[in-house]
Amino acid sequence: MRTPQGSDPADAVFARLGDTSIRRAYGLAGYLLGDAMEAEDATQETMARAWRARRSLLDPAAFEVWLDRILVNTCRDRLRRRRAIKIVDLEVSGEMEAPDPFRDFLARDELGSALDALTPDQRVVVVLRFWRDLSLDQISERLGWPLGTVKSRLHHAMAAMRDRLERDAKHELREVVR
Repeated sequence: MRTPQGSDPADAVFARLGDTSIRRAYGLAGYLLGDAMEAEDATQETMARAWRARRSLLDPAAFEVWLDRILVNTCRDRLRRRRAIKIVDLEVSGEMEAPDPFRDFLARDELGSALDALTPDQRVVVVLRFWRDLSLDQISERLGWPLGTVKSRLHHAMAAMRDRLERDAKHELREVVR
């Protein structure tokens, strides 16, 4: 069924819901990836993927969950590629780099540093649980993973972060004692 303007109803639903969700998606991508430029790219890629798949969304009330799943999968792919590719910093040309709010925050924050040490799947679960404040059931729904898998990944992530924070604290204490 077409609307009077001749557009597909799925197009109108997507446009309305997409406009209200893009900032939230960008924020989530920023915490998942820890880099503002990469978050912008991931958000744009997510919106393009969602647009192509818009007719698969049967219930507009589930838009947020549906979009989060696309975004998280896009970010997980980027995190995996990041680990596989070694990035070599080239000499700085003297130009000032634009401030990156996600990178700056995570670099200053001890938890952000510990977050960087996690696998992509662990990082996704931790960010969804603590930055988005989702329940384990909601995370399971968004990721399409069994609840036990979500619990396991969160448990292992928390243990890895605890170990990293304890190791960093011992290192700092040694530096102070010297």
